[in-house]
Amino acid sequence: MSNEPLIPNTMRAHLFTSTSPTLEANLTLNPTAPLPKHAKSLAPNQSLVRVLATAINPADYKFPSFPLIGRLLVARPSAPGIDFAGRVTTSGAGHLFKDGTIVFGRLLKPQKHGTLGEYVVASDAEVVPLPQDVDPGDAACLGTAATTMYQCIVPHVKRGDSVFINGGSGGTGTFGIQIAKQMGCWVATTCSEANVGLCRELGADEVIDYRKDPVVDRLKGTGKKFQLVVDNVGLDPDIWGRVQEYTSEGAKFVQVGLPVSVWGMMSLLKSDLLPTWLGAPKRRFLMHNVGTDTKILTHLGRWLQEGKIKVVKDRVYPYEEAKQAFSQLRAGRSRGKIVIQGLTEV
Repeated sequence: MSNEPLIPNTMRAHLFTSTSPTLEANLTLNPTAPLPKHAKSLAPNQSLVRVLATAINPADYKFPSFPLIGRLLVARPSAPGIDFAGRVTTSGAGHLFKDGTIVFGRLLKPQKHGTLGEYVVASDAEVVPLPQDVDPGDAACLGTAATTMYQCIVPHVKRGDSVFINGGSGGTGTFGIQIAKQMGCWVATTCSEANVGLCRELGADEVIDYRKDPVVDRLKGTGKKFQLVVDNVGLDPDIWGRVQEYTSEGAKFVQVGLPVSVWGMMSLLKSDLLPTWLGAPKRRFLMHNVGTDTKILTHLGRWLQEGKIKVVKDRVYPYEEAKQAFSQLRAGRSRGKIVIQGLTEV
C-alpha cells in the first residue's frame, strides 16, 4: 500500500562522482538529489525507508575505488553506504512491514542510492524489525561487521574451541570477540596497547599488543592449539605463514581484511590457490565474502536486546559531517564502529 503524499519528489543525499584522490574528498551534500528508483512504484517485497542512522565500513570506500569494476557496477553520482536503520515510510502490496515500523539491515550490494541518502528502497531480504528498546544507531552497526563475524565464527566452532581473532578492537573485531565468547570459545586477539582494556572487557582471554610482541610466539606461549583463526587485518605474513605452529590439525583460517593493493590481491591468491607441495600451510584457507542474511540479523538483534553483545561505537557523526566520518574510517584507528546519524525526523 502506498501513501504518496508522504513521499517528496527529491531528497538530501551525500553523493560522490569520483574516488580520486579519495571518495570523501568528492563527497558532497546534495539537497535535491533524485529519489531511489522505484521509490513511488514499489514491488510487493519492497519498502521505502527513511534512514535514521548508517554505519560505515571500509568496503564503502574500497569497493568504489577498484579500477573500472567499481565504476561499472555502481553508476555515479552515488550515495555510499549499505548498513542502516530507518523507518518504513511506505511499502509495496503484501509487504512484511507496516508503515512506521523501524527496521535495520544491510543492502544486498553497493548501489547508486546507498544509505547516505535520506531514503533507501529495501527488500524484505535486506531488513528486519528493530527489537524493542534497541537504539537504531546500534542496530545499524550489525549489518556488515557483526554479520561478518557471525558467518566467520559460528559455523566453524563448537563449545570449548580456541579462536584467534587478529584485530580485536575495530568494527569487526569487537563483535568477533563477543560472538566467539557467546559460542563458548577461548579467545585470543591482537590490538594496540591503548585498546587492551577494551578487548578484555569484551571477553578476550588473551590480548596481545602486536606492536610489542611477536604475535605467533605469544600464541604459541598460551599452550593452546587454535581451531579457528579469523584475520581482520591481513598485514602480518606470519599469521598465515606460520599457522601450523599454533593451530590444530584441521583448523580453519578465515581471511576478512586485506588492503586494496596488488600485494593484497596476490597474497589472497597465493593463500587460496597455492598447493601444499609448493609451500602452502596445511590448513584450510577461506576468503570470506559477507552476505546479507535476515535470520542472522534477527539473531544478532535479539542478542543485542538481551545484552549478550554490545556495540562499541567510536563516534557518532551528525549527518552533515559524513566527510569527516569517512576520513576517520580511512585512518584505520577507530575503536569499534563509526555511525552517521540520519536527518532529524519531522
